Parts: sequence; C-alpha cells; structure tokens
Amino acid sequence: MENSPRFRISETIETGSVYYFEEEGFPSDEPHYFIVLNKNPRIEEFLILVCASSQVDKRKRIAKFLRFPEKTLVMVSPSEYPTFRKESVIDCNRIFEKTIQSLIDKLRKKQLKPCEKLMPNEIIQKLISGTLASNQVSEKVRKMLLEI
Repeated sequence: MENSPRFRISETIETGSVYYFEEEGFPSDEPHYFIVLNKNPRIEEFLILVCASSQVDKRKRIAKFLRFPEKTLVMVSPSEYPTFRKESVIDCNRIFEKTIQSLIDKLRKKQLKPCEKLMPNEIIQKLISGTLASNQVSEKVRKMLLEI
C-alpha cells in the first residue's frame, strides 16, 4: 500500500513538492519539473503548480515583450536546488491547475517522477510572491495563495 501511486502522491504531497512529467499542452514533449505552491495540497480542490524551464533567455525575452513584472520570473540555480542540473527559471505567469488524481494517474502510467527533495521554502516564498504579482493569475488561485 505504501508504494501504491495513490499513497505516493496523496499521502506525501506538500508545499514545495516537485514532480517531473510531460505536460500535454506544451509544444515540447520533454518532461519538466513542476512545483506545488498550495498550503494544504492534500485537501484543496486543485493543485497550483508552476513549471521550471532551462530556457532562461527565451522566458526572459517573452516576459519582457509581454511586460510582465520582473519578480514573476524566479531564477533557481543547481546550488539552490540540486535536482536542477542547470540554471532554471520559473515563470509565475504560467500557472497549472491539476488534481491530485491526475498526478496519481500519471504516476500509475509511469509518466511522472516524484522528486525526493522539496523546493526550499525561500524559493517557494519567491514563487508565491511572483505568482501574486502576475496579472495572468485567476482570482481563485490568488485567494488560495493569499491564505498561505
């Protein structure tokens, strides 16, 4: 039971959990790292995820072109989060809403890898601030994050 996909996700998920999976809506079929921002992800209606990208310059160009506030892009180095092998950027203007069940299903199909190490709290706080600074985030997500 402890090794079942349901247990591995629903009993272990917390703020800062990181999952590596392929997102269906992306132009690339490469998996990405997704970070959980919810305060209580085990009981909330949906998960609030942000995605890391190693295409730092591209994300910066897009954010500048779209005039997104600078703080909506959070840089994370391998020294801050060793699971990342290269400098990465997390674009807080792109929020992904997922259910716990969708992650369980991906894990069951071997399409998701839970990372053992949580994203450090200092980075989570920057991600939450960046998300709240974005005008691309729904009011529902904003309210959930403000409860943190």
